[in-house]
Amino acid sequence: QVQLMESGGGLVQAGGSLNLSCVVSESIGSFYGVGWYRQAPGNPGNQRNQRELVAAFFRAGVITYGGAVRGRFTISRDAAKNTLYLRMNSLKPEDTGVYFCNAESRAADSDLRGDNEWWGRGTQVTVSS
Repeated sequence: QVQLMESGGGLVQAGGSLNLSCVVSESIGSFYGVGWYRQAPGNPGNQRNQRELVAAFFRAGVITYGGAVRGRFTISRDAAKNTLYLRMNSLKPEDTGVYFCNAESRAADSDLRGDNEWWGRGTQVTVSS
């Protein structure tokens, strides 16, 4: 079972910065995609469609950012540490939410784990105005 553990959330004033980390129990390079998603307050549930893509790495070196964070957030990774990072600058109150780390595998990627995905428990980010 793949495990993901986020850390680094907290309370920050608008305009401030935060760094998030996610340690993955398996090689992050072995996944089709690894990234960050967030869930806004008042939107409970565990469904993927309730979560907004923040930033992710995909196969073939593709990096995708959500439109709301592009230019302010930066995703990075340390393969040796199996760790994913998210640097968040110029934070806004609308960035408030629970931030989840995600890893995704695809059978079409010749991955024995098949079509699957795993989530961390999430870390709370609160931006005050």
